[in-house]
Amino acid sequence: MDEYQQLISVISLTMGVAWASGLNLYAAILVLGLGGSVGGIDLPDNLAVVQDPAVILAAGLMYAVEFFADKIPGVDTGWDALHTFIRIPAGALLAANTVGDVSPALQLAAGIVGGSVTSVTHAAKSSTRMLINTSPEPVSNWLASISEDVAVFGGLWMALNHPVLFLIGFVAFLLLLIWLLPKLWRGIARIFRKIGQWLGLTSETNDAMMGEPAVEPAKPTSLVDALQGLDSLHQSGALSDAEYATAKASVIAEHTNAPAV
Repeated sequence: MDEYQQLISVISLTMGVAWASGLNLYAAILVLGLGGSVGGIDLPDNLAVVQDPAVILAAGLMYAVEFFADKIPGVDTGWDALHTFIRIPAGALLAANTVGDVSPALQLAAGIVGGSVTSVTHAAKSSTRMLINTSPEPVSNWLASISEDVAVFGGLWMALNHPVLFLIGFVAFLLLLIWLLPKLWRGIARIFRKIGQWLGLTSETNDAMMGEPAVEPAKPTSLVDALQGLDSLHQSGALSDAEYATAKASVIAEHTNAPAV
């Protein structure tokens, strides 16, 4: 029974560190470093380096910088883009070192899984913040940033003290991401298309919005062709859900009322 509980605790800490690193790497290191240094957390030997005062000081300094940068619209997106190259490898390294003194193969496996968890968490955070930045007010950025910080501290506490509950929540989080990420990516695709239109690089978004084909003025030969074309634009992100529904209704009405040839 003790071995089973120990295994659950190790898996919970590994996934918790990887998940938290995708949201706020420096907060995760700070929690582990301070907790280990005061004796509140029993860290594996390979992870004891985060208890070093130099590591705690560096993590605290970078957390302070991120605390303010993460709350400025636009700056937070640039910060997330830069940290794509920092959070993911650091999350994989931390996850690999949480499994303790095991074989190199198991340590590598933990690093691979941990890096993957950090990647999807970072992708969800970055995508969400980019969409939030389309709103002109900064309050939503502040709320999102503070919520992420609270989630990191609370999530790691849960992973260390209630590993089974954390793992249940972690599985629910992964299922939510499977449903949410495609929607986020479609939203980001629309943003880039509109930016391209503003810069004069593409007129596809404007054509889709106006119901005009991007290449030739010829209309689809049938209702099926028209609906397939709209569905392609919707799936690629050129049309939002609301725009797709409006355009679909318009096309159906147009073909229904068209005179027979």
